[in-house]
Amino acid sequence: MTVTQTTRFLRKCPECASLNLSVNRDRGEIICRDCGFVLDDKMVDFDQEWREFSSDAGASKRRSGAPMSFRQFDRGLGTDVGQAADLYRLGGKNKNKFFRLRKWQQRVSTAIERNLKLALSELKRISSFLKLPESVEEEASRVYTMAVQKGLVRGRSMESVVAGAVYAACRKHDVPRTLDELAEASSIDRKEIGRTYRFVIRELEIKILPSNPIDYIPRFASELKLTAMTQSKAVEIIEEARHIALTSGRGPTGIAAAALYVSALINGEKRTQRAVADVAGVTEVTIRNRYKELLSELKLEEEMKKKKRD
Repeated sequence: MTVTQTTRFLRKCPECASLNLSVNRDRGEIICRDCGFVLDDKMVDFDQEWREFSSDAGASKRRSGAPMSFRQFDRGLGTDVGQAADLYRLGGKNKNKFFRLRKWQQRVSTAIERNLKLALSELKRISSFLKLPESVEEEASRVYTMAVQKGLVRGRSMESVVAGAVYAACRKHDVPRTLDELAEASSIDRKEIGRTYRFVIRELEIKILPSNPIDYIPRFASELKLTAMTQSKAVEIIEEARHIALTSGRGPTGIAAAALYVSALINGEKRTQRAVADVAGVTEVTIRNRYKELLSELKLEEEMKKKKRD
């Protein structure tokens, strides 16, 4: 029994000018449902030619491999000459041949591939240290690969470009990570990471929006063990500050930390400025300055006094 699907086409039947056409995928035909005229009998059938009744049966019949990934230096398309375990199954002459083939395979790789092989392993280590999702790691690998192919790594350390690519990927996917965290993970100075990041996105023409302080609120609040009510109030404070352009020209982490500090005081969950500063990676002076600006511009002093009276 054939399965016929009715669909609309931009074309019409040349016999009766009807638009009521259907697709018979089993026979690969486009048929007019009004007069029965066959418009096309050379359709390409993209369905698989076999059926699967379990995941194991389907896996053994599929002819496609794993998807390409920038997280591997050869994008997952390369092959290896044997494995380390094969060495113990070979005799003397075959062992020498095995080593020789593997050695020549490494020699014929290009300089870019050798660079990527080292850099992507470092990138994977940094991503694991920062607990980044696979999508961010994939984007960071893509950015670094583009930087290598364009020759942006020359004159700069591989580690700094890797850290800059990871930071760019975090910013692009709205995964809040600070330069201080990147510096701790990569052992590269935060100023060097910042310079490399700006250079890479400028040369590769990557458009990245400014960081949103709200993205940092859940992580900071979790480390400070604040309630959901305090988090919601902090988000409201930041939204009000953005409405009057109070966040313009100021660091997002400082704004987020100050908003959490004010929100915690309003809801009776007192945290010291030192504790908030350590979590956010900013100084106590920054929190005090942003705290005073939020109180004066948003008129939060009255709300704090009211909470204390209640």
